[in-house]
Amino acid sequence: MKTELASQGFASMGSEARLAVLRCLVRAGSTGLSVGDLQERTGIAPSTLAHHLKFLTDADVILQEKQGRSVVNRANYDRLRALAAFILSECCVDETLLTDEQTGL
Repeated sequence: MKTELASQGFASMGSEARLAVLRCLVRAGSTGLSVGDLQERTGIAPSTLAHHLKFLTDADVILQEKQGRSVVNRANYDRLRALAAFILSECCVDETLLTDEQTGL
C-alpha cells in the first residue's frame, strides 16, 4: 500500500465522531447498519452523520449499498486489514537491528 493511500485511510478516522461511526460498523459485522441505526447508536445529528459517512466512504474504509429506500453502511474489512498491515509492516525492525548489532550477528 502506498503511503498516500494509507494516509488518507488513517486521516478518515482522525475525528472522534468518525471513529465512533466506524467502530459501530465494525461491531455490526457484515450485515452493516442503516443510516438511521447509526444515528440512533451514535447520537450524531443526521446532517453531520452524512458528512462523516461521506468522508469514510471517500477513504474506502466503509462501503455503502442502497437497499430500497435505505442505505446500508458496512466496514470495509479488506481496507481496514490493509491499513493495519501497513502500520505494522515494520514492527520492531529497528529493535531487531539493534539486537543484531549488539550481538555481532
